[in-house]
Amino acid sequence: MGTSWSAHLVDPPAHCLAVIEDVLARIIDQMSNWEAQSAISRFNRAPVGEWMTLPLDMLTVLRAGLEMAQLSNGAFDPAIGHLVDQWGFGPATLPHPAPQLGRSPWQAIALEGDKARRLADVALDFSGIAKGFAVDAVAAALRALGVANFLIEIGGELRGEGVKPDMQPWWVDVEPPPRLAIPVLRIALCGLSVATSGDYRRFRMDGEARLSHSIDPARGTPIAPGVASVTVLHERAMWADAWATAITVLGADQGMALATRHALPARLVLRTRDGAQEYMTPALAAMLE
Repeated sequence: MGTSWSAHLVDPPAHCLAVIEDVLARIIDQMSNWEAQSAISRFNRAPVGEWMTLPLDMLTVLRAGLEMAQLSNGAFDPAIGHLVDQWGFGPATLPHPAPQLGRSPWQAIALEGDKARRLADVALDFSGIAKGFAVDAVAAALRALGVANFLIEIGGELRGEGVKPDMQPWWVDVEPPPRLAIPVLRIALCGLSVATSGDYRRFRMDGEARLSHSIDPARGTPIAPGVASVTVLHERAMWADAWATAITVLGADQGMALATRHALPARLVLRTRDGAQEYMTPALAAMLE
């Protein structure tokens, strides 16, 4: 996934490391665009219109991604792989312009039972949701081993369950955007997950222009400068990850309005000429009282 992971476990079983690594290897084998023989890469190469039976994890993430696309009116789109490549954030060594579809890419994905197909030349890309799903999958595997107290982190997406040995909850500080003076957001993860999307984690320079890895599907370009970070809390890390991506793309006004309508605990940090401006949903403000 191009990132690191860590796990803090209370009374871990002897073989828990192997179990975690097996879970992550399975997810990479299904959902990594950087692996030529992964399920998602094979799906993206399949002829348009040809049905493919998907492995369970990939099917779960695709269903969630399409649901999030509907909820966000396409701000989150799991089928923008060609756009990701076009802007230099994917595995393609020679990116080519994404095809003009006349509709949102996610609308060119059809699902029927455990099968899916492309209705046009689009490509799945789960970079805005797969890390969160991996956190959930590792947590489920640990619970199956009988581990009740742990903190899982993959690329900045976290889930905490139970308590630490000193009976304190898993307190975490949300990473502030560099060079912006904002209050530290400290939260207790007890049966909760948190995901943060930021413009400082993955970007590239195009001359003097700083291009964010977050792509706006409506414009077909990286998002406009402004949103420095979005943090979302949810019971499932997969949904926290996807919501953070969608809100980042929508921006301060539309994104936080959508988060408020769905009663999401969320914070957005906006870069301004005068520094930083912080937005917080009522659900998060209530949690911090």
